[in-house]
Amino acid sequence: MLHGTSRSASPLLLSRLAGIFTALAVTAFLGGCATTQADGTPRPRNPDPFERVNRGVFKFNDTLDRYALRPAAIVYRDYTPKIVQTGVGNFFDNLGNPTTIVNQFLQGKFKQGAQDTGRFLLNTTLGWGGVIDVASGGTNLPKHNEDSGQTLGWWGVPPGPFLMLPFLGPATLRDAPARVADDFTQPFRWYNAGSERWISLGLSFLDRRVQYLPLDKTLAQTYDPYVFVRDAYLQRRLYLVFDGNPPPGKLSGDDADWAEEALRESEEPAVDEGDAAQPPAEENDPTQKQ
Repeated sequence: MLHGTSRSASPLLLSRLAGIFTALAVTAFLGGCATTQADGTPRPRNPDPFERVNRGVFKFNDTLDRYALRPAAIVYRDYTPKIVQTGVGNFFDNLGNPTTIVNQFLQGKFKQGAQDTGRFLLNTTLGWGGVIDVASGGTNLPKHNEDSGQTLGWWGVPPGPFLMLPFLGPATLRDAPARVADDFTQPFRWYNAGSERWISLGLSFLDRRVQYLPLDKTLAQTYDPYVFVRDAYLQRRLYLVFDGNPPPGKLSGDDADWAEEALRESEEPAVDEGDAAQPPAEENDPTQKQ
């Protein structure tokens, strides 16, 4: 049952939103405060001033993932029919459309917002609540992904320091409170059904973890997994804020390398571990690149 809008709920909602935007205003202020060196040139900002704490949280998350989330994701991937996995993924992708729609319009992307509105309505009605992605079957409705963190970045709010959140993973001082704002645009946020909401939340985490399984091998081979995750996240968010075209000078040096590697990994199709264990057929061909 969906909650209706009530007069008693309005002050609470307004107070929460006020708190969110106050925090974001502080973020913008802190991000804009640049320090200078003795010669008057701007001092380079440290993107990770809380690294010691972040590493501790990363270790906690990694332990939880290693002994609970990843094994559960592997079992789900290997023993759940593919058609069910596809339906579950489509369902949660569809639930994310209202967040994308709101932020498309807040960024002034009215054409994309209209396209995402059409996708959401089509998949919700003809696609059995989004289980079937009808909108991708021949319609001219491309899929987008926007959130409040991207909207704030689009309007010039700096990301602020990097944060590693317990259970939730990487974020920034800008993106963390923005996630709270996005929660109000999630349909399940207003669904009063007790345990069903928590079950759906757990299933969505499981579905997302399955999508990240192909990246585990790459992460395990990095010298410092924490640094890889941090830099890949920060550069990926920069790409998303500017729709894949960050201004010149935003990426340079090692950061660009991290970004490109992370983007390539995220765009590669999922590969089962059994297939990955087999040596590639062309590895004995001397003409192939190593």
